[in-house]
Amino acid sequence: MPESVFGLPVHPLAVHATVVLVPLAAFALLLHVLVPAARRRLGIVTPVLAVIALLLVPVSTSSGENLEHRLPESDLIERHAELADGMLPWAAALAVMAVAVYVLDRMRRPSAPGADQGSGSWARRPAVGLVATVLAVVAVVGLTQQVIRVGHSGATATWSDLPAAGAGRTSDGDD
Repeated sequence: MPESVFGLPVHPLAVHATVVLVPLAAFALLLHVLVPAARRRLGIVTPVLAVIALLLVPVSTSSGENLEHRLPESDLIERHAELADGMLPWAAALAVMAVAVYVLDRMRRPSAPGADQGSGSWARRPAVGLVATVLAVVAVVGLTQQVIRVGHSGATATWSDLPAAGAGRTSDGDD
């Protein structure tokens, strides 16, 4: 993986894509499982977003590791890297659940005339839908909390050496 694109480190570029698509995929999955009208409109978009978000997580962590090796050692950067490693399982859970609820929705649709009416009947059971919804919500909440923790630790590691806003200003307003 290249370390920079157009002179910019790859990590901030990958992270911004991840930070946009991961919550978008999580929100789409929530809509998919909780709002029937949205489910019909979202269709294949939900699993596609979730899989793209899943693919972006290792790109972000790999580019972060490359950047980490070029920076001086820091406990804040180390903490950020440790938290970032915890995103992949949650992103995988989100992608699996997005694909699962999409497949369940497809199986619940009435079959074509003459097709085997017994296939997919288990998918129409309320308990199956409830379990899928609960697991999807767990994946969304888990991934969302991990994104917040990783983002906060990354921002802290990036900006912690800057003086606080207003520091160094005199009380009489002279700058």
